[in-house]
Amino acid sequence: MVLKPLGDRLVVEPKEKETTTASGLVLPDTASEKPQQGSIIAVGPGARDADGNRIDMDVSEGDVVLFAKYAGTEIKVDGKKLLILKESDILAIVQE
Repeated sequence: MVLKPLGDRLVVEPKEKETTTASGLVLPDTASEKPQQGSIIAVGPGARDADGNRIDMDVSEGDVVLFAKYAGTEIKVDGKKLLILKESDILAIVQE
């Protein structure tokens, strides 16, 4: 299935958190926090301004981003967890 986001929405594949600590303890799902970093896999065309002109998105496919902890809608596609977020939910682009 291919997702094509609309407006200023984007599809992000969250980066999974580590399931073990540095000392080797295995963390259960209930103890791990929701991921806040992920890779953008699809970007919408952008929102429209009051005159109907498109506003370009500041992010693009392949960017690694930080997003708000409880932002977006979680969906499963082909067994993968994905998030559909608005561009305003993106806090930063990670540059390495």
